[in-house]
Amino acid sequence: MNIQSKPGSLFVTPAALRTILLTILLGLLLTLSIAKVRAQAEPFIEGGHYELLDQVQPVQTGDKIEVVEMFWYRCPHCFRLEPYIVEWRKNMPENAQYVPIPALLGPQWKFHARVYYTFEVLGVVEQLHGKLFSSIHVQKLKIDSVDKLADWAAENGVDRQSVIDAFSSFAVENKLNFANVMTRKYGISGVPSIIVDGRYRTNVTYAGSYEKLMEVIDFLIEKAAQARANNPAN
Repeated sequence: MNIQSKPGSLFVTPAALRTILLTILLGLLLTLSIAKVRAQAEPFIEGGHYELLDQVQPVQTGDKIEVVEMFWYRCPHCFRLEPYIVEWRKNMPENAQYVPIPALLGPQWKFHARVYYTFEVLGVVEQLHGKLFSSIHVQKLKIDSVDKLADWAAENGVDRQSVIDAFSSFAVENKLNFANVMTRKYGISGVPSIIVDGRYRTNVTYAGSYEKLMEVIDFLIEKAAQARANNPAN
């Protein structure tokens, strides 16, 4: 490079200037190329399709990657997501485990959170969970008391008194407290929200559609598995 200098001044020849500009251009092209490769390697991006939790939360699933769905029975978006979740669970990654948690974002949410945990204590989630969504959003039933819930459950093959007993049980109360704590720790502001392995948070808005959300979940499961492999102590 031919750079001529005088005391107190610097003169760059045209040839040297072209070399400098070419070097800068090549650097920019290299940067863009690396960014493009990264975009191709990761189809979903942090801050666009998902976000990191402020603090990694413990999971309930041991060696399995935990996929939490925070939901509310009265939420129409949760109702629309349900068939996608059902289909996804049929072929979900073998290293993952699905964990529904009813969200508690207001006093009026507590009743239906207690309903879900009543189903869980009685072992009838698979039997009643989807049916309750349909009863609320399709049949427009107003199930807002333990008596109405017990009557509805009896119509769907579950002993009425067992529902009443479980609804106010110590076991359900403990689960309700857990749901309340995790709603705050996950930092969600609406439902449905998906939390993958206590690390990543996403939802339909971030993903762009219900279908795409399922793809984001699978992507985050892989990402969480890599994070575990790189940080086995965590």
